[in-house]
Amino acid sequence: MATIEVEVEINAEIDKVWEIVSDIDNEPKFWKGTKEVRNISKEGNIVNREVTIAFRDQKCLQEVKIQPKEKIEAKFIKGIIDGKKIITLIPKDSKTILSTYWDIKLTGMMGMFTGMIKKHIKSGTEQAMQSIKKEIES
Repeated sequence: MATIEVEVEINAEIDKVWEIVSDIDNEPKFWKGTKEVRNISKEGNIVNREVTIAFRDQKCLQEVKIQPKEKIEAKFIKGIIDGKKIITLIPKDSKTILSTYWDIKLTGMMGMFTGMIKKHIKSGTEQAMQSIKKEIES
């Protein structure tokens, strides 16, 4: 498994950060590795969806658990990626620490490339976090 952790401090209250981050349908706007999102079902704070990722336009199924103003946990349940992505919001005075943690691997024969994609995912995560920060602070 590849683990990746990226944090950014955003000069805004948690409510404002949550408003952007919790709009999970808008994910492709910030996360360039996510090309398309299609919701399949929603029950309470759990959303099941199909995500098309930039890597060979592969489709993955995710179960997304939303804990308001705290975290969003996306579990990859079917597809080329196995594992999870957790986005956490931590209030700090009048600012917010936005943290993204990945614990993933590629499935099947692609598993041997997990290490190679780690750098790519980390870079994409850093870019996404900066885009979110810029959107909120502007």
